[in-house]
Order: sequence, then C-alpha cells, then structure tokens
Amino acid sequence: MRDWWLRALLVLQRPRPVFVALRDDSKESVSDRAEPILAIVLLAGIAALLPTRAAGTYLDGGSYGGLVVAVWVFLAGCLYGAFAFFAFGALLYGGSRALGSQGSYRRSRHVLAFAAAPIALSLVLWPVKLALYGEALFRSGGSDHGTGPRVFAVLELGFLVWAAALLVIGVRAVHGWTWARAGAACALALVVPALIGLALSL
Repeated sequence: MRDWWLRALLVLQRPRPVFVALRDDSKESVSDRAEPILAIVLLAGIAALLPTRAAGTYLDGGSYGGLVVAVWVFLAGCLYGAFAFFAFGALLYGGSRALGSQGSYRRSRHVLAFAAAPIALSLVLWPVKLALYGEALFRSGGSDHGTGPRVFAVLELGFLVWAAALLVIGVRAVHGWTWARAGAACALALVVPALIGLALSL
C-alpha cells in the first residue's frame, strides 16, 4: 500500500511507470491502490467544485458563515469527485473499448484517478486565495476581481491541462498505444468534462 501512496506523488513527476503498474489487475494490487485513489478522487472533486459559479455565489444570501461554506464545499466536492470518477471513467472505458482495448472499466477509472492528481494538487492555490480575498471568493462582485484572480484562473487552467496530458500518457502507457490512438481514446473523457466545467463556470 505504501508503494501506491508513493506512486500517487510520483505520477506528477514520472507518470509512465505509475500507469504501467496499473496493468496489474490482481486483487492485492487493486486493494493496495484503493485508498490513494479515493484520496485523489475526493480532493480533485473539491478542487474542481471551488472555481464554479455555484461556489462563487454561495454566500450571496447572507445567511451562511464560513463553517457552513467549508462543510458544503467538502460534501459537495466529494460527491462531485465520486460522480466524475464513475461517469468520466465510463466515457474513458467506452472510448478505449471502441479503439480495441481489452482492459476493464475498473482500470479505466484508476487511470482517470491518477491522471486527476494535478487537479487535486491545485488545492494548494486556495490558502493563498483565501488569505487574499477571504469570503469574497464565495460572493458575487467584491474584491476577488481584476488581475490577481485572472492569474489564479490561468494557474488553475494549467493544472487542468496537466491532468489532461497525464490522462493521454496514462492510456498510452497502460495499453502500449501510439499517441494518436491514446488521444482518440481520451477524447470523450476530456471533451465532456470540459463542456460541463465551462457551463458551471458561466
């Protein structure tokens, strides 16, 4: 199990060996990587929820405090991460199967989870954002507008692009495919979340 916790960090630096290790579909290996995958999925869900319009207007009513926001972000983010894990994992599985993969739905979900590590890592931006803007991050208007927030938005986009690149690398490593074939297999799993994220942020 310790090896898989280390791989959850290693995937950010040397992703190929981590994804190759996912070829091992034995019961022991699957069990050992369950907790790191759960942690990545939940943290990535929270990180993906925070920049949405729903989070950015949560305090507009004026009846909620910071503690309520924290609880809502945690619970809703975890649900969002779990939904994405299964739904987008199904899209990845479908795309991979269409291009000749013999891998399982479970392995597709695990590839997706490790590829989402940069999204989970993007949470490191939020203590800085909270220190600068406080509750304005969860209200319409306020001080969280201008050049600073645009810089954070670009950084968050960078983490998303990083995750998308890891997904293609992961599919290529697991299946031993060409870049073009791996990219095509990932198309649905990348385009659909991108459209949903765009809709949630508008």
